[in-house]
Amino acid sequence: MDPDEDSARGLVRLQGYLVWSAEVEEARRRAARFTDQLPWLTTAQREDVERVYTADRLAASRATLRRVSARAAALRGEYEARYRVLKARCVATGVVLVGAVGGTCTALTLLTR
Repeated sequence: MDPDEDSARGLVRLQGYLVWSAEVEEARRRAARFTDQLPWLTTAQREDVERVYTADRLAASRATLRRVSARAAALRGEYEARYRVLKARCVATGVVLVGAVGGTCTALTLLTR
């Protein structure tokens, strides 16, 4: 394995961990803010509501991340296909131009003799 690839893979995993940890913390903060608006709840009820709210928020976040990830993979495939077509067109154009220049030079050489 290439050490650079391992490092890049490790950094991506670390970034994912940090982003998810921030999402968990944000869900907890929102749950606490939500239960603060319900002063009649007992401590046990407050904890239950916060737990359910946090779990629901994290499930929604996880579903969103999966959809975004799937869309990113689909876009990557589409862009790679378009890039291959564009690359083939550029190479073909280059070959035609080189051939045209070569043919023109040959014709000029033969005509000037």
